Amino acid sequence: MTFDASETTFQNPDTDPHANDAAPYGGGDPYADYREAGDLPFTELVDLADRRLGAGVIAANDEFFAQRENLLLRERAVFDPEHFGHKGKIMDGWETRRRRGADADHPFPAPEDHDWAIVRLGAPGIVRGLIVDTAHFRGNYPQRVSVQATAVDGAPGPEELLADEVKWEEILPPTPVRGHAANAFEITGGRRYTHLRLCQHPDGGIARFRVHGEVVPDPAWLAALGTVDLISVLNGGTYEDASDRFYSSPTQIILPGTSRKMDDGWENRRRRVRDTNDWVRFRLPAQGAVRAVEIDTAYLKGNSAGWVALQGRNGETGEWFEIIPRTRLQPDTLHRFVLRAQAVVTHVRLDAFPDGGVARMRLHGSFTESGTAELTRRYEESGA
Repeated sequence: MTFDASETTFQNPDTDPHANDAAPYGGGDPYADYREAGDLPFTELVDLADRRLGAGVIAANDEFFAQRENLLLRERAVFDPEHFGHKGKIMDGWETRRRRGADADHPFPAPEDHDWAIVRLGAPGIVRGLIVDTAHFRGNYPQRVSVQATAVDGAPGPEELLADEVKWEEILPPTPVRGHAANAFEITGGRRYTHLRLCQHPDGGIARFRVHGEVVPDPAWLAALGTVDLISVLNGGTYEDASDRFYSSPTQIILPGTSRKMDDGWENRRRRVRDTNDWVRFRLPAQGAVRAVEIDTAYLKGNSAGWVALQGRNGETGEWFEIIPRTRLQPDTLHRFVLRAQAVVTHVRLDAFPDGGVARMRLHGSFTESGTAELTRRYEESGA
C-alpha cells in the first residue's frame, strides 16, 4: 500500500517545526487564507466515512478539547474567535491535549507517542484517497498524521478492534501535514477495509476526515435480501458523469435514506439553452435486473425537474434503451414505477427536462447470475 502526496507542498517538521503553520487568525473571513487541496479525481468517489452511510468515530484515546465525532460532520468546520469554554478554546474538530514527556529532564513526548481515533466506515470498501482537513488549526495541528486500516466484519466494539489478534495495515505512514489546510493523500491498493485508525503525531487537532473510495458489498448479504436497490451507494452503485454539478453532487441521488433538506440531493443550475437538458449517468456494481424504480423530489419544491426519463444499457458498449419514457414529476413527491418487463442493465442514465433537481433514485431488483459472479469475484479478490 502506497500513497502519493506529490501535489501537496509539505515541509519537513524535523528541519523547521513551524514550517507548516498557518498565519495566526487576523480577523475577517477565517477561510480567506485556507489552503485548498486542488483538483483531486478521487474526491468524485463516495466518502466511505459519510455519516449518512452509517459511519462513526467509535473511539479515541483523547478528546480533551474537542470531541472526536466532529471529524465526520458534513459541513465545513466553523470558527468563532470568541468561543471559549471551561477547558479552553472551543474548536470544531477533534483536538487532544498537549502531550508531555516522562519527567522534567525529558519534557517532550517520545517520538513514538501519538493520539488516535477509530473510524467505522459506513460502507466497507477500497480506499482511494484521504483528506485530513486541519481547518482553523493554525498552530495546534499535528506535525504528522498516519492511517492504519483493518477488515473486521460484523459490529465489533473498540475492545475487539484493539485486541492483539486484529491486524492493522498502514496505508499512510507518518507524514507531515499543514495547518489550516486540506491535506490530500492518494492511496493505492485493492484491499477491502471496514475500519480506519487516524493517528496524529504527537498530538493536536484535525477538523474533518474524508475517506474516498469504492464500496465492495458482500454478495452473500445481497443474495439473502433478494430484491435490493441495485444503484445504492451502500450496494456499490457509483455516479459516473453528469451534465451539471453546480449546486451538489449527483452521488447524493443514490445515498440511503430520504433527503432531509434541499441540498441533500442533486440540483443543477438553471438551463438557458433551448432543446438541451440535464442528465446524470450511473454504473451498477454488476449486471442487474430492474423491476421497479423510485424517483423522489423531496424538499425540491420550486426547483424540481419538470420531467424525467430513464434509459439503461447492458455493458460498456451496449445500446441505450428506454426504461421509463419522459414523465412529468411533481415537486416534493415520491414517484413509483413498476416496470412491465424487467430491464437488465449495467448502467442507467437519468435525464431531467429541461433542468432541476432530484433528491433520490432507487432501482429495485436483483443481480443476475453473471452479476452475482462478478460481485463474488471482486469481494474475494479484495479480502485478506
